[in-house]
Amino acid sequence: MYSEKVMEHFTNPRNVGEIADADAIGQVGNPKCGDIMKMYFKIENDVIVDVKFKTFGCGSAIASSSMATELIKGKTIDEALALSNRAVADALDGLPPVKMHCSVLAEEAIKSAMFDFAQRHQREFEGLKGYQPPTGDEDHHDHGEEE
Repeated sequence: MYSEKVMEHFTNPRNVGEIADADAIGQVGNPKCGDIMKMYFKIENDVIVDVKFKTFGCGSAIASSSMATELIKGKTIDEALALSNRAVADALDGLPPVKMHCSVLAEEAIKSAMFDFAQRHQREFEGLKGYQPPTGDEDHHDHGEEE
């Protein structure tokens, strides 16, 4: 049911933790359904030099968080904003359809953090045009496919 990569990133997640003096923080999820993802970023010259996460959720949510942080570390803000939930799922060698919402959360956590960074520094990024920060009431379990 789960790929070896999903199991590896679930049992041995990368980049777990917090960054005390983070330049950006993004949190997404719905406490009612149990999936909550929080990402912390250290950014220098628009490059993500460090990223950590804390996820409360299932193994697929933890694996998606871990893989997403691996994919964006060392990338520019614009490159991170271009990361899709499908790219996260593909990097994990796939997620079951009922777990695709976990990769959606990872994509949204990145966008939420980059929105926080943009707000803090009065910046605009192409990948945030039209973005609305999550309210916490979204039900990501309705996502059977990529956004």
